[in-house]
Amino acid sequence: MRIKYYKDTDSLYIDLSEKSSKESLEVAPGIVVDFDENNNIVGIDIDRASQVLNLSQFEISDFPSKKVVFSS
Repeated sequence: MRIKYYKDTDSLYIDLSEKSSKESLEVAPGIVVDFDENNNIVGIDIDRASQVLNLSQFEISDFPSKKVVFSS
């Protein structure tokens, strides 16, 4: 899973799978969910992220993976 913020478009993308998106659905204004060929969710795109989320704080808690990688 990867989370990336795009400053130039003020969007946040949560990449849940390495599979390609075959279909997208706007589930709420500015929130688009991407699906693979089997209708599994592969990603979530949040437009105007800095306006709808608190991007100054990021917390991971009780995550099952022993490895957490941070990059910019």
